Amino acid sequence: MHVWIDADGSPVVKQTLHVASRYHISVTIVTDRSHEIYDERAETIVVDEGRDAVDFEIIARMKAGDLVITQDYGLASLVLAKNGFAMNENGVMYREETIDVLLYQRAMHAHIRKSGGRMKGPKKRKTAQNEQFSKSFNQFLQSHDIRLK
Repeated sequence: MHVWIDADGSPVVKQTLHVASRYHISVTIVTDRSHEIYDERAETIVVDEGRDAVDFEIIARMKAGDLVITQDYGLASLVLAKNGFAMNENGVMYREETIDVLLYQRAMHAHIRKSGGRMKGPKKRKTAQNEQFSKSFNQFLQSHDIRLK
């Protein structure tokens, strides 16, 4: 298994690297030039800026069974289509059964914004959310028979 981080705006890069290093799981951070992130515990791929450039790079390189950490529903749906796993920044797994609803909600929110409506932004991230992500990531790895080294 390989872990891919959609690092454009990801609040859990450090947590992902910490947990993955304990299991000796290889990680690749994919980011665009405006968010370059480097860490000795991971490979970093930097792509040109552009709409969905990071997403396309991850999809082109990932394999079935890989895990992608992303906040992007569109990327998550492509990962699921390639028989990969996708987890959000709160440690919640994206599922085939629910991804269509999430994509529909995203489209509706975009329509409202284009029509001049306003949507509430995300709340300030709390430490407990990062802890929950780490816990869920650990549980995911253990459930796939990946053991601490």
